[in-house]
Amino acid sequence: MFKLFRNIDKKNYRPVLGGMDIFKYIGPGLLVTVGFIDPGNWASNLAAGAEYGYALLWMVTLSTIMLIILQHNVAHLGIASGLCLSEATAIYLKPGYSKFLLISAMMASVSTSLAEILGGAIALQMLFDIPVKVGAVLVTVFVLIMLFSNSYKVIEKWIIAFVSVIGLSFLYELSLADIDWQSAGVAWVTPAFPDGSMVIIMSVLGAVVMPHNLFLHSEVIQSRQWNLKDDKVIKKQLRYEFLDTLFSMLIGWAINSAMILLAAATFFKAGTHVTELQQANSLLAPLLGKHAAVVFAVALLFSGIASTTTSGMAAGTIFAGMYKEPYDIKDNHSRVGVAISLLFALGIIMLITNPFQGLIFSQMFLSIQLPFTIFLQVRLTSSERVMGKYKNTAYTKYLLIGLGVLVLVLNIALFVSLL
Repeated sequence: MFKLFRNIDKKNYRPVLGGMDIFKYIGPGLLVTVGFIDPGNWASNLAAGAEYGYALLWMVTLSTIMLIILQHNVAHLGIASGLCLSEATAIYLKPGYSKFLLISAMMASVSTSLAEILGGAIALQMLFDIPVKVGAVLVTVFVLIMLFSNSYKVIEKWIIAFVSVIGLSFLYELSLADIDWQSAGVAWVTPAFPDGSMVIIMSVLGAVVMPHNLFLHSEVIQSRQWNLKDDKVIKKQLRYEFLDTLFSMLIGWAINSAMILLAAATFFKAGTHVTELQQANSLLAPLLGKHAAVVFAVALLFSGIASTTTSGMAAGTIFAGMYKEPYDIKDNHSRVGVAISLLFALGIIMLITNPFQGLIFSQMFLSIQLPFTIFLQVRLTSSERVMGKYKNTAYTKYLLIGLGVLVLVLNIALFVSLL
C-alpha cells in the first residue's frame, strides 16, 4: 500500500521543494483520521450524545489534543530513527518487555478490528438484510483479499474521499439541527462525569486515541522519507508532518463533535434510548430525507472497510516489528500479523450477542491498553540511543508522561465505577 524508501540509496537525491510542498506530505495523518472516525467512534459518539447530551464533548477535545501530541511524537520517531514503534521496541528493549508490550498491542489491534468489521457487517445488514455474522465474514474476506493482493491502494483515495464527504454531511447538518451552542461551548472545555458515564468516557477516549494508530503512523510516515542522513530533509519532514497531523486530527475532532452534537439534539432531547447503531441513520434524515438510511449505511460500510484495512496493516506492522522487520505485505510475518488481527476479531464476533455493546466495549479495551503504548513511546522517543539529537526535550518528555498518567487515572476511575 505504501512504497517505503528504506534501504534505497538516495544519497545524491535532493528534493526541490517549493511553496506547495505541504501537499506532498498530506496523507499519513488522513489515514490515521480514518481510523478514528470509524464504526467504533460512531457507536461511542452516538451513545455519548444520546445518553448524556452535550456533557461529554470535553472528552472529544481532550482526546484530540492528546492524539495530536502523541501522533506527532510517534511520527517523529519514524522520521528520525527510520524505525516504526514496533521495530524500535524489539531492537532497544529487553526481549521479555518487548514481547509483553507488543503482544498487548496485538490484542488492541484485535479489539480495533472487531469494531471495524462489526461496523461493516451492520452496514450490510442495513443495506441487504444480511445477518451480522455473515456480513462480518464477508467484510473480513474482502479486506484480507485487498491487503494480501495489495489492491487496496487502487481504491484507497476513493474510500477516504467518500468517508470525508459523509463527515462533511454531518458537519453541514449542524446548520439544520437545533443545537444549544452555548451549552455545547461550555461542554467542550468543561470536564464532567455524569453518573454511570465512565464506560462511555473511556470508549470515547479509546475510539479517538487508538494504540494501533500510533504503531501505524510511525510506519507509514516513512513513505515520505528521502534521506535520513540529511538534517535539512529531516527537519523539513518534521515541520510538514506536524502540519499534516494537526490538519488531519482537527478534521477528526470536528466530525466526532458533530456526531455527539446531533445525537444530543435528536435522541437526548427526545429521551430516546439508543440500543443499536442503525438508529443513527435518522441523524441524516434532515439533510437526505428518505434516502438517509441508505446513505448512512453505505458510509458506514466504506468506513468499516477502510478502517478494517488500516487496523490489519497496523497488526502486520506490530507483528513484523517483533522480528525487527518493517511492514511488507509480501513478507510472511506481516501477513501473519494481518491474519491474526482480522481472524481473531471475526472469531469473537461469532460469540457476540449484542453488536452495539460489542462496539462500545471494544473501544473501552483500547483505552485500557493505551497507557502501555504511551509509556513505551515516551521511553523510546526520549532515548538518545534511539533518536540521537532528535530525542524529546525535557518538556516534551514530561508532557507525554503526564498524558500517560492521565489515561491511567481515568482507567482506575473506570474500574472503580464498575465495582
